[in-house]
Amino acid sequence: MTARFNAIGLVVSDMAASVTFYRRLGFVFPEGSEGEPHAEAELPGGLRLLLDTEETVRSFHAGWQPPTGGGRSSLAFRCDGPQEVDTLYEELVAAGHHGELKPWDAFWGQRYAVVADPDGNGVDLFAPLPAQ
Repeated sequence: MTARFNAIGLVVSDMAASVTFYRRLGFVFPEGSEGEPHAEAELPGGLRLLLDTEETVRSFHAGWQPPTGGGRSSLAFRCDGPQEVDTLYEELVAAGHHGELKPWDAFWGQRYAVVADPDGNGVDLFAPLPAQ
C-alpha cells in the first residue's frame, strides 16, 4: 500500500465567501457550492481543494475549535507576470480581502504579494521577474 497526496483541505467559516474568493483565483466549484457544507474543486494533476464549514468539522469532531493566532500555512499562486500579481492583489483588496503584504520585487527574483482569504489563510501571489 502506498499513500498518495490527493487533496488540500481548508476549514471555512463562510462557505459562500470562500467559494467566491477561490473562484476568483481560478478554482472551479460546482454551481450551488456556496450553500453546501462541503465543496470540492479539482486541481491540475488530479489533486483537489476541499472546503468544509466549521459546522461540518464539528459534526464528526465535537471538540474541534478554530485555531487562534497567526497562520502557519498558505496557498501559492503563480501569475503570468509581475503585472498580474499587482492587478490580482488590487482586485482582491478592492473586493474587501485583507492585503497582508503589498506587491514588491523580492530579492529571490519574484514579484511577490500576500492577501488573506476570508478565514485569514495566507494566499501568496508571485511571478518571476524578468532577467536584468
